[in-house]
Amino acid sequence: MPKFFTARENITDTEIKIETEDAKHIRKVLRLAPGDEITVCDGRGIDYAAVIERFEEGAVICSVKSSRVCDAEPSVGITLYQGLPKASKMDYIIQKTTELGIVRIVPVKMARCVVKMENAAVEKKKLERWRKISYEAAKQSGRGCIPEIGDMMTFDEALEDMKKAELCFAPYECEGRTRLRDILEGVSGIKTASFMIGPEGGYDISEYEKLRGSGVETVTLGRRILRTETAGEAVLAMTMYGLGEI
Repeated sequence: MPKFFTARENITDTEIKIETEDAKHIRKVLRLAPGDEITVCDGRGIDYAAVIERFEEGAVICSVKSSRVCDAEPSVGITLYQGLPKASKMDYIIQKTTELGIVRIVPVKMARCVVKMENAAVEKKKLERWRKISYEAAKQSGRGCIPEIGDMMTFDEALEDMKKAELCFAPYECEGRTRLRDILEGVSGIKTASFMIGPEGGYDISEYEKLRGSGVETVTLGRRILRTETAGEAVLAMTMYGLGEI
């Protein structure tokens, strides 16, 4: 059944309004009609079984059949701090980690990032694109919340922010002792976790030293080096499994 998001203020006990691009998609692309059933989510974890009643200018009006808590949301909110990758790799990272249950993704400007944000306008345009991708991926994967795409941070800002989580770590290709499973074993009852993935060139030595000096655990993912666009989804999947979310 098709799923859409709408703002909480567009939902009453009996009626739901869907606006903008989703309204156009329902009518012009999916060609749904009055009487058809859809699922509408408020973006806060509540799903509504709804029936299309009528079309208005730029909006679809639905009646509410029932509501329930969306069971697709993990109990642990995990944040990915992602070193800015080249080209469309960030699109892929957002799509796949959204499917796997990420709650927040923060783009991080790091020393070895090939991509450089030229100005505030370029940065704003990128963020708008990534937030749209997060929205579409959340619909496709049946999420109850749309993962937040945070404003871009410097490495130092991201390092301080990620330490607010109850569990935080950073995969590092030169780590040879501590495995991800080592830090996940015995962890239970936490509500927040965070991890950082470096860009294509990995961490600069000064960044690595700051990581270790801050108390953030560095972990090995094994004998093979993963690409930056592979690492985020792989680590998220392993972490979700280790925490009992998969």
